[in-house]
Amino acid sequence: MDSFETDYLVIGAGTAGLAFADTLIAESDAHVTLVDRQGRPGGHWNDAYDFVRLHQPSAFYGVNSMELGQRRIDSHGLNQGLYELASGPEINAYFDQVVQQRLLPSGRVRYLPMCNHLGDGQVESLLSGQRTQFKVRRKIVNAAYMAPSVPATHRRAFTVAEGVRCVPPNALPRLWHQAGAPMPRRFVVLGGGKTAMDAAVWLLQAGAPPEALQWVVPRDSWLINRITTQPGMDFFEQSIGGQVAQMAAFAQATSIDDLFLRLEACGALLRIHRDRMPTMFHLATIAPGEVALLQGIHDVVRLGRVQALEPTCMVLQHGTVPVLPDTLFIDCTASAVEPRPVQPIFQDGQIVLQLVRLPQPAFSAALVAYVEAHFDDDKTRNRLCSTVPFPHTLADYPKAMMVNLWNQAQWGQDKALRRWVRESRLDGFGRLMASVDPQDAAKLAILDQLKPQAMAAMANLPRLVA
Repeated sequence: MDSFETDYLVIGAGTAGLAFADTLIAESDAHVTLVDRQGRPGGHWNDAYDFVRLHQPSAFYGVNSMELGQRRIDSHGLNQGLYELASGPEINAYFDQVVQQRLLPSGRVRYLPMCNHLGDGQVESLLSGQRTQFKVRRKIVNAAYMAPSVPATHRRAFTVAEGVRCVPPNALPRLWHQAGAPMPRRFVVLGGGKTAMDAAVWLLQAGAPPEALQWVVPRDSWLINRITTQPGMDFFEQSIGGQVAQMAAFAQATSIDDLFLRLEACGALLRIHRDRMPTMFHLATIAPGEVALLQGIHDVVRLGRVQALEPTCMVLQHGTVPVLPDTLFIDCTASAVEPRPVQPIFQDGQIVLQLVRLPQPAFSAALVAYVEAHFDDDKTRNRLCSTVPFPHTLADYPKAMMVNLWNQAQWGQDKALRRWVRESRLDGFGRLMASVDPQDAAKLAILDQLKPQAMAAMANLPRLVA
């Protein structure tokens, strides 16, 4: 068995692993070894459907040292007038460039694709079976703990009878290429999350008439309004002003439902069907144009999750629905972020990457790397990097925001860390706020409201949580 030494053994070369490695080599002299089961970097993006795009602007996604996209404003389409959203293929190409043009040329990164970490620093090649033992001088970094589940690789929780056509959204652009299979005339989208919305939007934009679509929605979802996530000065009122309005909503809300209605009223959140009170919020982000398109689907089934697909009917938790001939089911039921226990990020001999700010895995991993490089003990590191629990119910959101705001307050008390956050391209809003013209009274007035509203929110959040 071969043996090597490394300072950090990073398990997973997806967004979190690459963002962590990128910042760590920028902020220290450490040697990093990246181990990944995939044949190329990018993690779950390698298995994503072709038409997937980022939910939020490319400008603050990826790794800190390399820009993704050109900070272009889209001139057409459903994202018209907003900052560009990188496509799946663009993201895959970008992460390959990160490894080939940034990490490997540093001379301090080793990249091992098609390999599995067996534990205790032992790595096995999936192709040859050869094992390598790494002596890890500092820490093993679990960058796969929060890895998302995607349609192409998840295990279905329902049965599909012989002869029933059920595909992941990856198959949609290649339907014409399925030899011997008739082109479907009826499309049933399974799932109420953003993947299902993406699939339905793609079908409608590709020419499927709205009446040909049926949408099975186990739970309606609240969605972040993409307008509030824009990093440019032209969107200052919507983004930073939106932050102020959201803090006011947290400060004034008297219940969970009241909170979400206030967030909708200030333009922070959207919902597809205004006559339904959503019960799900997974931080998915959407443009108003997408909402308008999805509202054109009138055949919406709300009978719970799918249990079985039969040739003549669809069996759901609370009833059955007939299936018409030439129907294609699109399986969008994978849970992007499955529930996992919250752990301390810094542990004895290891780092378990999790969110330190919602909903940004890239920024979170980069900040954890900065803290690892510049602070001496895990107690201090964990104080600066409290794990933000990902919300799975509406009631989870105030808990997550309470930790979110706590972390922000801790970062603000350290001058060097505060400066790093402000200058990080992954932060999104730090540079924007720092670059406000001192003569711009309107923007300064918005900034003046941010801190007091955040403090009022922190005072009320424990009541909402309770």
